[in-house]
Amino acid sequence: MTRQKLCERHYTMNTSKTLPRAAALLAVSLLALTGCASTAAPASDDSKPAGDVVTIEDAWVKSAPDGMSAAFGMLENTGDADVTVVSVESNVSPMMELHETVENEAGEMVMREIEGGFVIPAGGELALEPGANHIMLMGLENPLVAGDEATFTLTFSDDSTYEFTAPVKDYSGANENYEESDDEGMDH
Repeated sequence: MTRQKLCERHYTMNTSKTLPRAAALLAVSLLALTGCASTAAPASDDSKPAGDVVTIEDAWVKSAPDGMSAAFGMLENTGDADVTVVSVESNVSPMMELHETVENEAGEMVMREIEGGFVIPAGGELALEPGANHIMLMGLENPLVAGDEATFTLTFSDDSTYEFTAPVKDYSGANENYEESDDEGMDH
């Protein structure tokens, strides 16, 4: 074989082996980089349970000798997604509801249990106030006296929970009306 033919043959053999190896090496390198990029990305708050991104400020409970009372405060959601409070429990009340205040057909403002729970917007707040959204305590078995404390556990739509304690305070307002339910006549 001539020298030129040997060089051409050597070049063809090396190229046929080198190009697929180089392509394979490049593909593996890209896959490795892609894998590193996806695992190195910071986790968003969407992956955190609602109970880890919700807090309450200025929580308090209206004093009451018996019957009913309500809890108030400012719920804050520091997460990247809306969260929904679906239920609440407390050591001071056997029956709890999440209430909203709405206008009825007669134009009166009445309280009723909110369908679907309280939605706290992503990065936002939800006020719980007398005459507006609030946590309703019913069937009080013991008086709620100013200076006492009540513990609450909120449960969210993702089944996570958040516990807080609120002081009991005297308050003369919040004597709202209740909407009568066709299903069960709310006799509060």
